[in-house]
Amino acid sequence: MAFFLVMTSATGVTDPVAASVHQQLSGAGTPRRLAETAVEIQLPEIQSVTAPDGIDVNVVPAANRRKSLLIADMDSTIIPVECIDELADFAGRKSEVSAITERAMRGELDFEEALHSRVATLKGVTRAQIEQCRRERVSLNPGARTLVSTMNALGAFTALVSGGFTVFTGPVSQEAGFQMNRANQLLFDSDVLSGKVAIPICGADTKLETLESLLREHDLTGDDVIAVGDGANDAPMIGRAGLGVAYKARPVLRRIAKAQLDHSDLTALLSLQGITSAQYAD
Repeated sequence: MAFFLVMTSATGVTDPVAASVHQQLSGAGTPRRLAETAVEIQLPEIQSVTAPDGIDVNVVPAANRRKSLLIADMDSTIIPVECIDELADFAGRKSEVSAITERAMRGELDFEEALHSRVATLKGVTRAQIEQCRRERVSLNPGARTLVSTMNALGAFTALVSGGFTVFTGPVSQEAGFQMNRANQLLFDSDVLSGKVAIPICGADTKLETLESLLREHDLTGDDVIAVGDGANDAPMIGRAGLGVAYKARPVLRRIAKAQLDHSDLTALLSLQGITSAQYAD
């Protein structure tokens, strides 16, 4: 069984760096450049290397490498912030809510209970404030649009599934190019948040259920999936995916994921699949 060692970094992977990694390998193929930010090396078997500073090094199977379904978390994955924390800032409760969010993402708190507690602090926030928050504080992480657009162009299905809120996943999904999105629905009293969220909660189980549903709908298996996330509530879908990727993630997710990205932008998910920059779509 063949494998590929893939080196990625948002700041670029130089030829000398690739050569230094190649020297640590036995029976490896010649380094092949996928992009300025990525180089791959074919391996006859799994081998470990010392990763150069600032470089992510992952080993993936050659078989079924190109995936047909991308499923992604939103907060701290496709976007750089946690939307509920930013909304809490408008309510003057950001430090308290951020601490709950962090504990939930580390798996220290039940996600649903923590979500209800955090949403309760948002009572009184207006639709106008939510829209202002979205415009001023929510943007795509580097490589997100290229990742999604390229997967779409190559015939894959792309889904954004978040423990956050539809008021954010809708615009983010449209901007990035996802074909579907799913998240929690905040409840309003007229144009003001009630402090409650619709049931059922979209959390870890819902993310996995969405993945399973998409597999059935598109006649795929788990091996056909690349999934990416950063927190504990992403663990089931990351574990189910043929290639589960922990993106600048908490330790609980790192233990499950088959690939880890700490120094790369989101185009690294394309590189892990052997997709070159010449194939990128914008």
